[in-house]
Amino acid sequence: MAIRSIRVEGDPVLNKISKEIKEVTPRIRELAEDMVETMHDANGVGLAAPQVGILRRMVVIDVEDENSPYIMINPVIVEKDGEQTGDEGCLSVPGKAGTVTRPNHVVAKYFDLDMNECTVEGEELLARAICHELDHLDGHLYTEIVEGELKDTISPDDEEDEE
Repeated sequence: MAIRSIRVEGDPVLNKISKEIKEVTPRIRELAEDMVETMHDANGVGLAAPQVGILRRMVVIDVEDENSPYIMINPVIVEKDGEQTGDEGCLSVPGKAGTVTRPNHVVAKYFDLDMNECTVEGEELLARAICHELDHLDGHLYTEIVEGELKDTISPDDEEDEE
């Protein structure tokens, strides 16, 4: 397993549509492990393959529930309802957050690492994370739908003194 570099806003790979995964190869398994490790290392809730420079339809999400981390191959949202508005950040937009409205409840279908079809039903944070990560697979960042201005998430008091 390895920590991969996270691409940041402005990198053209983040605006491209990812390709479907046809089969789980050893490289896809390694990518999944690396993505989980990279997400945890960066203190993230989710990570999509394009964020580490791989244009494949795979995301990992860890909301610290009994089923986390979710490793989702070719995920698709099949149902969404309700509404929630709250702050959202992204590992590809470091140090910033913005207000985003998302569905409060989603149902998504995906394949696991054994290519078994699975369904996940999520509310609140899990619903937000699924929507956010799946947007990455279609080349979209949350900054496209943010309401108002982005805010700094690092206060001047948190920065290290340079001496």
